[in-house]
Amino acid sequence: MDALFGGESWLPVAFVGLMGASILLYVILDGYDLGVGILSGLTSQHKDRMIASIGPFWDANETWLVLAVGLLLVAFPFAQGVILGALYLPVAVMLLGLILRGVAFDFRAKVDPAQKVWWDRAFFGGSLLTALSQGYMLGLYILGFERTLVNVAFAGLVAVGLAAAYAFIGAGWLILKSEGALQERAVGWARVSLWLSAIGLAAVSITTPLVSERIFEKWFAMPYLLMLAPIPLITGALIIALHHVLKVLPNHTDQLSWAPFSGAIAVIFLAFYGLAYSFYPYVVPEQMTVWEAAAADESLMIMFIGACIVLPLIGLYTSFIYRIFSGKTQDLRYY
Repeated sequence: MDALFGGESWLPVAFVGLMGASILLYVILDGYDLGVGILSGLTSQHKDRMIASIGPFWDANETWLVLAVGLLLVAFPFAQGVILGALYLPVAVMLLGLILRGVAFDFRAKVDPAQKVWWDRAFFGGSLLTALSQGYMLGLYILGFERTLVNVAFAGLVAVGLAAAYAFIGAGWLILKSEGALQERAVGWARVSLWLSAIGLAAVSITTPLVSERIFEKWFAMPYLLMLAPIPLITGALIIALHHVLKVLPNHTDQLSWAPFSGAIAVIFLAFYGLAYSFYPYVVPEQMTVWEAAAADESLMIMFIGACIVLPLIGLYTSFIYRIFSGKTQDLRYY
């Protein structure tokens, strides 16, 4: 099997695949509940129903972030020092947002009604802070962690774009899980956040090949151009299709209520694939390949066996939770 990777070990590639899959699942699953948290700051009437829609899932969704960071630490110890060292402050801000969000989620159900509004604001603030910090980290990662005024401005644009993408997939989740007035509001939010997300995606797509001659070659040299060209074309077609679907929603038969959420997943998957294609085989952009950053093969093999046991279990209990709590969201109750 090593011959398939130019004589290099296949284990680092397997682990970067597992880490990538964990990040993708996190962005999709925790992305929609972060999006719901962001959107909760735009209304005063539907907060309980919105939070009820993510209540059974949000804690489990964060498992994928823990798994991705854990894989980075144990499988790529040389890269984690560079990546987490360069992103120390935004990582701290993200953790602050996650803590604030988790505390607010529980305390809003236990305080007096007069104090509940403050915990609702904390839940919104924690969700927005988490989304913006993750987008900022993505922007810096694309630019190789170099901090100049232009690079920081670009990272800020990516931060806003990712927050908008989370808001869009969150709105798609609410369209799927809600009815009536909340569903109507969610459609309106989706119409706005779709195009904000598209602007952020376009910024990343334009910038990525410009920051690296190697990536530029992978995008535009033949035959790689033929391999990559369908991705932006399909993504653009999906965004236009979602725009037209949102024009006919909501409707009394609830048809197509699944489409915005499913379309958001497809767009995120395509964007993630484009980034993974661009940066592979580097873990640290233009500095460290997956083989240079990886731990010893003996250690990786032990961890790979453990991952083959743990990952299916996480997938099973996640699927079980979504099956149990399928259907439209009911009123929020604490008893």
